[in-house]
Amino acid sequence: MHDVNPRPAVTPWLTSGPAGRAVRAATTRLPGLTLAVGIAAVATWAGRLVPVVGGPVTGIVLGVLVALAVRPGERLRPGVAFAGRQLLQAAVVVLGAQLSLGQVLRVGVGSLPVMIVTLGACLGAAYWLGRRLGIVRDLRTLIGVGTGICGASAIAAVTPVIGAAEAEVAYAVSTIFVFNIAAVLTFPVLGHLLGMGQHAFGLFAGTAVNDMSSVVAAATTYGGPAANYAVVVKLARTLLIIPVCLALAALTRRRAQREAAASAAATASAGQTAPTANAPETAPAAAGTAPARPVRIGGLVPWFLVGFLVLAAANTAGLVPAAAHGPLGTLAVFLITVALSAIGLSTEPARLRRTGPAPLLLGGCLWVVVSATSLAAQFLTRYV
Repeated sequence: MHDVNPRPAVTPWLTSGPAGRAVRAATTRLPGLTLAVGIAAVATWAGRLVPVVGGPVTGIVLGVLVALAVRPGERLRPGVAFAGRQLLQAAVVVLGAQLSLGQVLRVGVGSLPVMIVTLGACLGAAYWLGRRLGIVRDLRTLIGVGTGICGASAIAAVTPVIGAAEAEVAYAVSTIFVFNIAAVLTFPVLGHLLGMGQHAFGLFAGTAVNDMSSVVAAATTYGGPAANYAVVVKLARTLLIIPVCLALAALTRRRAQREAAASAAATASAGQTAPTANAPETAPAAAGTAPARPVRIGGLVPWFLVGFLVLAAANTAGLVPAAAHGPLGTLAVFLITVALSAIGLSTEPARLRRTGPAPLLLGGCLWVVVSATSLAAQFLTRYV
């Protein structure tokens, strides 16, 4: 007699528990990750032929071209998403092994005036220009903090604080992405035209480019010292998420209290029990809007910042051999190239078209404001 319930052929630990989940995740990510690594390998080879462009920029361009020619399907998306986010963050952690804590502190403090000035100019311009372009409050806030601090990471941190709608988040990220690519392609050329040194360009890239991937790509193209300097500046700038989120949380709570009081007063005076059909832009119950959640400071600090500082501390203590700095730097650049290739593969032209002209115009104006303010602030703080 045959056993009607035969034992599974697969070892139990491979199909259940933490080990099983890890195996399934790795299997799911493998196709997309393999494609991103393949593109990065080609980009690295091409980047050596044209050092001015470099592997990271070539990777994102090749990724975009592949995405436009052959749209990656669902089977590739988990691996592409993993490469575009986790591998990039891992690359930043590896870069920390080449720096010392004294250097991190010195660069962060030295760049603080430029960071504060550019962020203030960006948020002020986002508020003023966004209102005149007719862009709703939450969307202009997301584009403002994304451009002024650290792109998609800042948008992700601010979204639950202000309770932004999913569509607004998609619009903001798409808009930021356009000018990430523009910065990677144009800033190194601009730096050479202005005769900027490695540290000067690193400060410019770290304060004027909004997303970590674009900061690293632009600075790596310019040179190794510029990349190291830009990463430290950018990580210090990332910490500005914390005070900005706390300030927005306070403003959101205060606005919600005012609107609730005004709504209660209007309902009582008019004898109504339901809101009017024509709710203002500031109404908290907009369609698709999630309620704002409490802010946890610990959740606002990215894990890769902690990892970067831990490796920098290990290098400061002499635990990272000097002979390992070169190979680790090469590994970091290749991981960055893989991540940017994946980001290129994630390009969605339809999503960019859906953003409409107004958010793109705001993003472009803020990009120019931040770039010009960064250069002007650097000039004034260094030469005046």
